[in-house]
Amino acid sequence: MTSEPEYAGYLYAHFKREGAEGEQIHFALSDGDDPLHFDDLNGGRPVLRSTLGERGVRDPHIVRSPEGDRFFMVATDLRVGDRTDWDRMQRRGSRSIMVWESRDLVDWGEGRLVEVAPPEAGNAWAPEAVWDPDQGAYLVHWSSTLYADPEHATDSHNRILCATTRDFRSFAEPRVWIDRGWHTIDATVIEHDGVYYRFLKDERGRTGESPFGKTVFSETATSLTGEWAPLAEGIGLGAIRQGEGPLVYQANSGDRWFLWIDEFTPERRYVPFETTDLAGGRWTPCEDFRLPEDPCHGVVLPVTAAEHERLRTAWS
Repeated sequence: MTSEPEYAGYLYAHFKREGAEGEQIHFALSDGDDPLHFDDLNGGRPVLRSTLGERGVRDPHIVRSPEGDRFFMVATDLRVGDRTDWDRMQRRGSRSIMVWESRDLVDWGEGRLVEVAPPEAGNAWAPEAVWDPDQGAYLVHWSSTLYADPEHATDSHNRILCATTRDFRSFAEPRVWIDRGWHTIDATVIEHDGVYYRFLKDERGRTGESPFGKTVFSETATSLTGEWAPLAEGIGLGAIRQGEGPLVYQANSGDRWFLWIDEFTPERRYVPFETTDLAGGRWTPCEDFRLPEDPCHGVVLPVTAAEHERLRTAWS
């Protein structure tokens, strides 16, 4: 593994709301090394389009290889369009994810569709990848509803599944990573000082039995395959009404972390929060930020000065 690059900016990869061009891959670039001010690249138009599967992609995530010589992007194979039948999309949706590969963050070649979820799954949503040094492989995780009957007609719930890979072409057998007994989606992970922090959405409706339904919670572990302990629930409530699609990253200065939570209302999407104590589990709404128009579920990736300039030049 090479030493950590010297980062000097940030790339935000995301999709936009359903529409003529929304459910494809969009890029936004930070204003220099400012971690909270972003502008759309390519005039707000997609930089990558899916022509495979459902011909739409959502929830992109990018991981830098431990050697630093390439990047892998994974995304949900789903085009919602004007459909609102989320039940059908969870029972008979795509069990594959879209994968792209790049050496420079600009040329992503031809994307490929890779089946990762088992036949008993009805969907494969919000995939992400994290390098696991303990296994010497990438741990790829996503949400799937699993059904006991072949017709997928029974009641069930989304769990977080995972599988390891070294090349994003062949994957180990998937297994259940998180099962709370109720709908859990949108997992994301960051590591700091030997501790992993995992953020997820409690997809249940908000009731007396689930007072933090439709919000983000967090937990910690010392290994990706170890036991996870609860850290915080209902993150952001008060500043936002509800939340999903968490993304988390560290400032290049090293002194702060940022957590964006998608309020998913007609009026507002991502709302950034920050902390100087990742282990404390307390997040404060950011006061000064600029996000691109209609920011949806994605990832913020620290980039070097050369990568920042290359991205700006390619899609200014």
